[in-house]
Amino acid sequence: MKNKRTTVIAAFIGLSLFAIIVPAFKNVQDPKVADGGSKTVTKKTEGKNACDVSNGRAALLSQKTKSSQYDLGKLLAKKELMVVNREVTASPDKKYSAVKISEKDGEGVVWIKGVTFSKGIIELDLKGKDVLQKSFIGVAFHGADNKTFDGIYFRPFNFKATDSIRHIHAVQYISHPDFPWKKLRDEKNGQYEKAVAPEPDPNNWFHTRIEVGDKEVKVFVNNATKPSLVVNKLNNRKSGMIGLWTGEGSGGEFANLSITNN
Repeated sequence: MKNKRTTVIAAFIGLSLFAIIVPAFKNVQDPKVADGGSKTVTKKTEGKNACDVSNGRAALLSQKTKSSQYDLGKLLAKKELMVVNREVTASPDKKYSAVKISEKDGEGVVWIKGVTFSKGIIELDLKGKDVLQKSFIGVAFHGADNKTFDGIYFRPFNFKATDSIRHIHAVQYISHPDFPWKKLRDEKNGQYEKAVAPEPDPNNWFHTRIEVGDKEVKVFVNNATKPSLVVNKLNNRKSGMIGLWTGEGSGGEFANLSITNN
């Protein structure tokens, strides 16, 4: 009888300790995930920089980001653009504080003075035109000089092309000087250029978001959740200048540049 009473008392003490310890343990867990862990956002991390523990997955990205917005019209007025083989004026389109890059033979680039980009996100609005072989507009990044850089550019005249071949040549990755578009098309056909979805109006403004990682580049258009283009980088450059790019004989309009360095 005495042994049974001792066993009962021990069990009671054990349950009491369990009731005290478990709540205390729960209270020392990270308060950000104590509610079930569906989403975590700190003051330094938002969106893709958050720790996502939903669906049993944890993907912690860099919590130190710096996002900068650039008014291209004001940069032009302050002479903070370095123009190569083009002329730049204020855009007559009053929708944005934008710049207009002139048409000229050869490629052109307009570097943003004093700005470098490593990895992260580039966003901006662009406007080309639906004229065959006359509209090549995009972004140059990781620039070492005027002829050495990576680039993402668009061919608006192919956005809505009914010709199936032209249609898949709407957005392009390049890595100058070693991998211009022609070499990529000849040697890696279909890998570094794709169609754009959803298809923008080729004569109107459209938005792009370019995500640059250590080895991969993704291109989204008009806030699409699925990228139009995903490619592996073709060089080991980690950072460099960033600018507005126009192709052979092409001009274009640009606005609302945003750069997030991770």
